[in-house]
Amino acid sequence: MGLKKRNALESRKAMAGRLFVYPWVIGFLLFFAEPLIQSFVFTFNELKITQGGGYVLKPVGFYNYLYAFTKDPVFLESLADSAVGIVLDVPLIVMFSIFMAVLLNKQFYGRTFVRAVFFLPVVIGSGALLYSLQADMLSQLTGGGSQTALPMAQNLDFGALLLRLTNNSSLVAPVISAMNRVFNVIWKSGVQILLFLAGLQSISPTLYESADVEGATAWEAFWKITFPLLSPVTVLTIIYTIIDSFTDYSNSMLRYILDTAFGKVQYSYASTVAWLYFGFIGIVLLVILGISSRRVFYINE
Repeated sequence: MGLKKRNALESRKAMAGRLFVYPWVIGFLLFFAEPLIQSFVFTFNELKITQGGGYVLKPVGFYNYLYAFTKDPVFLESLADSAVGIVLDVPLIVMFSIFMAVLLNKQFYGRTFVRAVFFLPVVIGSGALLYSLQADMLSQLTGGGSQTALPMAQNLDFGALLLRLTNNSSLVAPVISAMNRVFNVIWKSGVQILLFLAGLQSISPTLYESADVEGATAWEAFWKITFPLLSPVTVLTIIYTIIDSFTDYSNSMLRYILDTAFGKVQYSYASTVAWLYFGFIGIVLLVILGISSRRVFYINE
């Protein structure tokens, strides 16, 4: 009887997971599958826009792929720059998110407000501000030179202010770089903090009570209980952060793809670079999953 109940529970959980995935699958098939296949076809052709608003394709085989690796230094430079940015940003974002989630999981006055403050960048970045950034970038790439995005950030030029105060560019550059890095970490940690909070609240308090009875310190409880039980959430957070960083509009590789497509009007080569970038991201994620899969701890196992 117990086995039947367990199987029924597992079936209900599996069905709930499918119900969450089905809308994405339907949306992908309706809106994204055809453009993806079409862009992949473009990579093996030279696309030229005709006067009637259509286009013609001239087969070129693997020329675009060979050109990217052998004749285009900007591609490799942008790819390396994106990879270095991920190596620097992802550990900082994940560690900061764990630290803040542990603090925000404790009881203190104004906790709800502080949680909302850290999640606010996610709400702002998914609305009008994100649209403004996208519109401004596309306008600049196509020669429009719009200045609509982030007017406050444009007016508050901290680098110029520090340079006037110190008159030493070698001293100002590291300070500005550190400020940008801190702002970037805080700005991109909203979803990660929320995920870690959910993971912390799923840990049974009885485990901490037992550790307290055994005389374990808070530091020992974190490394022996909290951190191992958060390992599934940590892997999920790392993957999310990598994808988010690779697809961020400040990413040099993404800017290069957009500039190639809309600035230089080289749609075939832009599609090639995009697919190479997609493959690179996939390899990185597979490596991360392969390394982390053996280190993930599930309490039910």
